[in-house]
Amino acid sequence: MTEPESLEAVLAELRACRICRDAPLYLPPLPHQPRPVIQAAATARLCIAGQAPGTRVHASGRPFTDPSGVRLRNWLGIDESVFYDADKVAIVPMGHCFPGLDAKGGDKPPRRECAPTWRGRVFAVLPRIELVLAIGRYAQDWHLGPDSGASLSGTVANWRNILARPARPRILPLPHPSWRNNAWLRRNPWFEAELVPVLRAEVARLLA
Repeated sequence: MTEPESLEAVLAELRACRICRDAPLYLPPLPHQPRPVIQAAATARLCIAGQAPGTRVHASGRPFTDPSGVRLRNWLGIDESVFYDADKVAIVPMGHCFPGLDAKGGDKPPRRECAPTWRGRVFAVLPRIELVLAIGRYAQDWHLGPDSGASLSGTVANWRNILARPARPRILPLPHPSWRNNAWLRRNPWFEAELVPVLRAEVARLLA
């Protein structure tokens, strides 16, 4: 009988991963040195499932060290000391390495090698996760499967039904906190008026 993996072993292997540079499966090799980013501990009950590191996170090696992180922490109602406490908050992006920039200067999508290689193994060693915040389409499609809507707006608008699903861990879909979504937030004032208070209450309960 195979012994179950330990969190420490999985994290060590993940942080040494070079698959997108040395053995890419779908795209040209990553043009820069990989720097996998993850925050996790076996005691965490809350998981933030984002997209992939941007340039600032690639430089720092720490998730959400950018203006998006400031906005996200405001949505959650927590400060940096809590946000970066791995014993309480796991941060597991869909792609662990910065994927590079597209022709318009935006971040490319997460590398397609990453989630199939790592996601199942990581969540298998995070047994206490009760709530996953699925930020953006890539995380929503992965974690919700057929329950993910045809658009991000539709999926996030359906947040009450998604949060009430009997599946565990529970999933709460969110837009990305990037400044690029400022127009979306203006068009959808219900997000901050209705969803964010529930989000803060859930976070406070899990981190108590």
